[in-house]
Amino acid sequence: MSRRVVAITAGLSQPSSTRLLTDRIVASVQRQAGDGVEVQVIEVRDLATDITSHLLTGFPSQRLGAALDAVASADALIAVTPVFTASFSGLFKSFVDLVDKDALYEVPVLVAATAGTSRHSLVTEYALRPLFTYLRAQVLPTAVFAATDDFADDALSRRIDRAAGELARALAIEAPRAKVNSWSVDTGPAIADVPGAPNATPYDAVPDFRALLGEQAR
Repeated sequence: MSRRVVAITAGLSQPSSTRLLTDRIVASVQRQAGDGVEVQVIEVRDLATDITSHLLTGFPSQRLGAALDAVASADALIAVTPVFTASFSGLFKSFVDLVDKDALYEVPVLVAATAGTSRHSLVTEYALRPLFTYLRAQVLPTAVFAATDDFADDALSRRIDRAAGELARALAIEAPRAKVNSWSVDTGPAIADVPGAPNATPYDAVPDFRALLGEQAR
C-alpha cells in the first residue's frame, strides 16, 4: 500500500520562497522514501476565502473539506509557513485551527519555515513545534528554516536531506492510516472508506429547528 504524504504550504505570493522550500523538501522525501509514496501539496493561499467562511459559519466548502480530509488521511505531514511578526502566518494558523484535534495523533510531522532574515531561525522551535506537539503529532527532530540568503547555501540542502530522511524512516515503520473521505467532491458530504464509520454526515450535529421551536412550529 502506498503511503500518503501531505505538504501544507502557506506562502502568500506566487511564486513564493515558502513554496520553493516545500518543493525541495518534497523532492528529497520522494528520493529517499522511494516508490510507493504519494505526495499532495495543499496551497493554503488558494483556500483563504474558504477558510474565512468556515471560521464564520462552521461549515467548510467542498474543496476545503477535501483538504482537511487529506490531512486527516496523511501518513506523514510537511508543514511550511512564512514568518510574520516572529511567528507562523495567520493564514497558516487558521488552516491548522480547522484540523480535527485527533487527526494528527502520532503522525510524523516535518516542520519548516521561511523568513527574510536568520533572526527568525528559532520560530520552528518556539512556535511550530509546540503547535503540533499540542495536536499530539510526532514532530521530527530536525526542523528546516530558510532565510532568503540560505537558498544558495549547501547547508540548507544538507538540512533538508536530514529532515527528509527522518520522515522517510518514519514512513517505513508506521502502519498506513485509513483514508478519510468526509467531503466527496461528486456527491457532497459523505463518510466513506473508513472501516466501521457510522452512517452519518457532518451536519448530524446541527439541531432540528422544528424541535427547537417546539409548540411554536405547530
